[in-house]
Amino acid sequence: MMAATIITTDDLREFKMELLQDIRQVLSEDNTQTKQWLRSSELRKMLKISPGTLQNLRVNGTLPYTKIGGVIYYDYQDILKMLEENKFNNA
Repeated sequence: MMAATIITTDDLREFKMELLQDIRQVLSEDNTQTKQWLRSSELRKMLKISPGTLQNLRVNGTLPYTKIGGVIYYDYQDILKMLEENKFNNA
């Protein structure tokens, strides 16, 4: 027969604090998704693509961009739209 484990209010409070800490850590690690505008290096890192692949997406019109003073920016919503429009369903 198994012994019963009693969970106290303090145990629940400690669990809650650990859970909130874990959630905060996950959210802070993935903060690029909260930014509206991403630089080329951020986007390449996020999508795990090469500079050449990103250039091809720009050149062939697949991904809209904004260029200001030599720096290229990508709107996060445009990135999501591109991914959705190019999604395959092999069902």
